[in-house]
Amino acid sequence: MVMSKLLLTTFICAGLFLPQPSFAQQTPPKLVLQITVDQLRGDLIERYGSELGDGGFNRLRASGVTYVNAHHRHANNETIVGHTTLSTGADPAMHGMVANLWYDRETGSQFYNVQDPDYPLVGAAGIDAGSEIDPTQRAATTDGRSPGNILVSTIADEIQMFYGPKAKVFGVSVKDRGAIAMAGHSGQAYWFSKAEGRFVTSTFYRDDYPQWVKDWNDSGKVGAFANTWWTLRDARDSYLFGERDDQPWETDFPGYGRVFPHDFGPADGKYFTTLLTLSPAGDSLTGDFAKTLINAESIGQDDVTDYLSVSFSSTDYVGHIFGPSSLEAEDNIRRLDDTLADFLDHVDASVGLEHTLVVLSADHGAPDHPAYLAEHGIMADTFDFDRTDMQPGTVRLRVKLGSTGGLVRNFSNPYVYLDRKEINKQGLELDTVADELAKELALLPGVARAIPSWRLRDSKLNNDVISQAVRANFHAERSGDIYIVFEPHWFIADFDGLTVASAHGSPWSYDTHVPIIVAGPGISPARVARRVETVDVAATIATYLGTKMPSGAFGAPLAEVFP
Repeated sequence: MVMSKLLLTTFICAGLFLPQPSFAQQTPPKLVLQITVDQLRGDLIERYGSELGDGGFNRLRASGVTYVNAHHRHANNETIVGHTTLSTGADPAMHGMVANLWYDRETGSQFYNVQDPDYPLVGAAGIDAGSEIDPTQRAATTDGRSPGNILVSTIADEIQMFYGPKAKVFGVSVKDRGAIAMAGHSGQAYWFSKAEGRFVTSTFYRDDYPQWVKDWNDSGKVGAFANTWWTLRDARDSYLFGERDDQPWETDFPGYGRVFPHDFGPADGKYFTTLLTLSPAGDSLTGDFAKTLINAESIGQDDVTDYLSVSFSSTDYVGHIFGPSSLEAEDNIRRLDDTLADFLDHVDASVGLEHTLVVLSADHGAPDHPAYLAEHGIMADTFDFDRTDMQPGTVRLRVKLGSTGGLVRNFSNPYVYLDRKEINKQGLELDTVADELAKELALLPGVARAIPSWRLRDSKLNNDVISQAVRANFHAERSGDIYIVFEPHWFIADFDGLTVASAHGSPWSYDTHVPIIVAGPGISPARVARRVETVDVAATIATYLGTKMPSGAFGAPLAEVFP
């Protein structure tokens, strides 16, 4: 028995010194194409996929490795958090993008993740006012944008450093945070300004627009949607939700309505460009801009690997307004599939998919509306944090602590920021106040846990899955003093005065579950059911290319990608 173990050990050790196959030894791809679909919950391709063609999602699934049990492992599943995790392979605790918004204790104001007053938009008329369903944009106090708040390198940065200045690196999205988080510190990012109805960038990237961007913005492609409608792609009876077009919990956005067709209105309408993003038109424009970029910048036309990120945002906007279980969400997936097929055809014709590594995933999922869940016997509700200050428990706590002022300075979901100056003025201990307030918050309907940050810092917390997810989200300077975890299916439905049908940001599986599909040279088709994590994506790309890992990456390369 001892001899058998010795022989086995000898053979294993000897194997370590044999030549091992490496993708880095193969001819590198001409292009790394990273596609992110905002709010593409992990089940939606399958759920709405019966009418999808062979050229979009199914093209990638037929040729690549599809991970059907992929999850984000951090707690706050929002747009900037998920995008930056996909680009860096790091948890928000390391990359620093802990939320779409956080409270800046030094300035005493809310902070939008990619805002940067030092780098205003190129040729901008002013702050992008955003839309009725995107309050994070209106929360920005400056029109400046940069990746400066991302604390580690991205895979795009590593590609740029590995291959040198000849490597071309770009990120494109409707959302600034969707483009910037992926293009990293070394690339160039373009996003759609709803205030100006055109694709823009900031002076962080360049001082003027190249002629091709000016030409695209002047082409009239945005204005061509004026006085048209979002209509169903197919016959109504082919849809799962064909007979449920008007559900009472869907948001009745002004002038847009809850039923098909949805009117975009005139080009000079107050919400014209916003309405485009509330429909597949937003993705169509993004795909067209990205195709133009490929041609104009000669992407994938030499022996140096280029990087292009395209983040499609319409699924997120449609999900917020109508919910993921809606006729609009279903039709949007079909039309996104058409846009994806058209875009992949363009990449195939201009670069060659046989020379392209394609990685598709999502920044987060989404919950269903409590009323829809109630139809299936699942009870939930929405939460209004503004009422907590008047709850009996909060009032009782102020009396108990002898506080004459307020205890809470700011709530930027999911973080509670305590009024540290007032607490210090009252002679109270910050950790004690956090503990006591967390106990009271945890008693409120809809709150599963309220976790004081000091317990995360001192590791005085149970090591269950939810606690690990909250810890992965914790950054000492940016995170609040208490993290609120809502009960499953509960969420805050108020977006700056607009009541929405769905809002993500929890550690529950409907928010963490996303697809991961990897297709490219040397990769054999497979469907993998084991659990993997989104921090593995950047590690997989780096290993495939042979580059250095992004500086904060702690994910593992996805083994099935490498035969």
